[in-house]
Amino acid sequence: MGLKMQNKISSSFSATSMSDLVFLLLIFFMITSTLVSPNAISINLPRSDSSKHLVANNIEVYIDSLSNYYVNPQGGNSEPVPEEEMMLRLLEAAEEYRITPGDTSIPKLIVLRADAQVPLQAVVTMWDILNQLNEQFEEADRFKLIFATEAKE
Repeated sequence: MGLKMQNKISSSFSATSMSDLVFLLLIFFMITSTLVSPNAISINLPRSDSSKHLVANNIEVYIDSLSNYYVNPQGGNSEPVPEEEMMLRLLEAAEEYRITPGDTSIPKLIVLRADAQVPLQAVVTMWDILNQLNEQFEEADRFKLIFATEAKE
């Protein structure tokens, strides 16, 4: 009777579970990175007592302390938009943003993040550009301008 002991140790390694783990971590970090919305341009916002938070799907316009305009900047290396081109850039951003014409369930907002030292004329200019933009849309599809502030401490 020839019985053999089967206590052989396998030296193979299965990396299947490791690739699943890496894939899950990749998905986790992709989802959490879209939730973070840091200020792309370094500005000092004015302070306010209001504590309302906004939905993430807005058009953002930054005005830095030198009165340079930025539309939906992607990081600190964004190029300023000349005042003459603001209308065109806002139209492009509005076309990307529009969901369904006449849909009033989601507010259509342009968030103005202006430095506290910006002259009032730069803000009024932005308001005029928004009024020109809204003339091209139906009443239900028009954008509203809101001002971003920091909460008082």
